[in-house]
Amino acid sequence: MTTSGKLIIFSAPSGAGKTTIVRHLLEKFPELEFSISATTRQSRGEEVNGKDYYFISKEEFLHLIAKKQFVEFEEVYSGTFYGTLRTEIERIWQDGKTVIFDIDVEGGLHLKRKYDGQALAIFVQPPSLKVLIERLKGRGTDSEEKLKERFIKAEKELNYAPQFDIILKNYDLETACKEAEVLVSNFLKS
Repeated sequence: MTTSGKLIIFSAPSGAGKTTIVRHLLEKFPELEFSISATTRQSRGEEVNGKDYYFISKEEFLHLIAKKQFVEFEEVYSGTFYGTLRTEIERIWQDGKTVIFDIDVEGGLHLKRKYDGQALAIFVQPPSLKVLIERLKGRGTDSEEKLKERFIKAEKELNYAPQFDIILKNYDLETACKEAEVLVSNFLKS
């Protein structure tokens, strides 16, 4: 079993653009592989089990927590859990690849601390809270109640930015993607 390799962590409040940036990087760098998170939430839109997330029941998630199968997990929203399975990281390292994460802010910081020295932790910063709110509303995937919950969480998460290795400002997506390419390329060479 491989127990060491590199990790690249992209974290941000919901709607900041981290998923789009990570997808871009996966197309550019064949040596990267996406870490699929487990979650208790329902799939949205075109999401596929085993590709976008491992969609599991809350009971199964709690059972895996009890068996210490997660390297990190969070109850991101009330009753909704997300986590990274230890076996997921090991699988990617065994393939000789670098793990790339698209993960919530607290989960990202937990991974950064746990894999200190092996990880590059990047915080994707939106232009403003107002723009973030507009992006989330524009998705049309959440109820008003869920949107309010996301806004409150986003406001709190923006305060964590200085704890990351790098703050990547996503004021323009094309520019942010190019900057992310440079950061990842340098990290992979290090």
